[in-house]
Amino acid sequence: MKIRYGLLLLGVALACRAAAAPVYPDRWVWVFGWNLNSDGDTAEIQQVLESGAAHGINGAVVSFGLDALCKKSPAFFRRLEAVQQTCARLKIELIPSVFSIGYGGGVLGHDRHLAEGLPVVEAPFVVRGQAAQFVPDASVRLANGDFEQSRNNKFKGYSFHDAPGVISFADTAVKHGGTAALRLENFASDPHGHGRIMQTVRVHPCRSYRLSAWVKTEELQPANAFMMQVLAGDRNLAPRQFNLAPTGDWRQLTMIFNSLSNETVRIYAGMWGGQGGKLWLDDWTLEEVGPLNVLHRPGTPVTVRSADGATTYTAGRDYAALADPQFNPYRVPEGAGVPLKLLPGSRLADGQQLKVSWYHSMLIHDSQVSLCMAEPKLYEIFEEEARLLAQHLRPRRVLLSMDEVRMGGTCAACRGQDMAALLGGCVTRQADIMRRHIPGVEMLVWSDMFDPHHNAHGNYYLVEGDYTGSWKHIPKDLTIAVWGGEPREKNLKFFADQGFATLCCCYYDAADLQQVEGWLKLAQQTRQVRGFMYTPWQKKYGLLPAFGALLLQAHPAAP
Repeated sequence: MKIRYGLLLLGVALACRAAAAPVYPDRWVWVFGWNLNSDGDTAEIQQVLESGAAHGINGAVVSFGLDALCKKSPAFFRRLEAVQQTCARLKIELIPSVFSIGYGGGVLGHDRHLAEGLPVVEAPFVVRGQAAQFVPDASVRLANGDFEQSRNNKFKGYSFHDAPGVISFADTAVKHGGTAALRLENFASDPHGHGRIMQTVRVHPCRSYRLSAWVKTEELQPANAFMMQVLAGDRNLAPRQFNLAPTGDWRQLTMIFNSLSNETVRIYAGMWGGQGGKLWLDDWTLEEVGPLNVLHRPGTPVTVRSADGATTYTAGRDYAALADPQFNPYRVPEGAGVPLKLLPGSRLADGQQLKVSWYHSMLIHDSQVSLCMAEPKLYEIFEEEARLLAQHLRPRRVLLSMDEVRMGGTCAACRGQDMAALLGGCVTRQADIMRRHIPGVEMLVWSDMFDPHHNAHGNYYLVEGDYTGSWKHIPKDLTIAVWGGEPREKNLKFFADQGFATLCCCYYDAADLQQVEGWLKLAQQTRQVRGFMYTPWQKKYGLLPAFGALLLQAHPAAP
């Protein structure tokens, strides 16, 4: 009897100990894909919050365009207040995500000219009447871009194309123009699923080019495996994505790239990792273009000189500002470029040859425009938006949205700077600004730009410079939001060794929580993991209840 009673007491003690075991203090959800543009957004967000709160979720990270509050309507603030009230009722902390540099939409809503700029240097112009016009080099083009010249499914003028007669074919039945097009299929016959064509082209350094092709698809899988690429060495000068339909009629795809310091580029189109279906390509063109999406700020000056370089002409005296009336960093411009309009009394004469330099913005993938981190006006905007954030939300914690900064070091404001120090200094200034307006606020930042195992390295997209060591330039009291689908053991360990607290941001639209379970195992072996965030990109919240339940059963590593 005494033994049974003792075992009972032991069981009760163990149960009490288990009940008292600490859980992760931060159990969050990333509320992604809503901008509070409609009352329907509010209702859907509230459903996510209700579902999370019922399973232990105690924080919600939101963007909602909260770093452009000066542009918001009364209806927006009404919906924001409704979300705040729901969070308060459910005891969920509302954490704003603001101040993105890599995805500069909030700041670009204030001033689109704060986009990072790529240089066009000494492009040739000639004065014709009351304007100077850009003179493109017509010899820079794709040979046989209409795919009219082929023999035995081999196309003249191309450096290579994958498996002629097996993957790549000359198709005279389906074409956009002329008598033939390129057809790509049977991707599974290649061990990598490739079906591509490539041509090497000579270009002028620091010039702007437009690449265009007509594309047709039939049951193409996966449709997002199609790309056009412009490579120089191992660098992609035009990192773009196109949202093709698996089956679709002829559609024109167009993009801009800057040659930077290169004299030769390799231009590709086709499938990387294709699995099935067919793709047609036709009327592929390359052309040098003049001033399009021209930036105007202190770090992106326009320079107009005589052909011999002896005379520099003056805006407002000799010519009007080189302004693109259709400037939009999110669009691919049409036309040859805006002319340089002469002013009355200009020193420029008809027939005179000029060298003109400017900077243009660059669209990355399908919607990304990065900002210049060295332009002073950027921080004036951050200052005002932090004041408004304090006025309308006054959050206890803020996530700095400093991920995937894929451009930098190319305009006059930031060229030649230590990019790691510039990036870290930008985050430090953001944190200082936020704390000035919200004393005591705790700050988090996305991990990738401060992680040598992720994006904190050299040769990163269109960045001129090296992000290595960026983690040495940010405040140690930041919590690092380590993100990714598969568990990142060396990434978590790196930040723990550097003395940072971390938040594990995982899930990423997986079919189950197997990877999340892997993150939990890693976290139990890692110091200073504060918690987890359910992080989707496609409004997939079906597994949020199970995610919350997992966290309530998990326990942090011992200090």
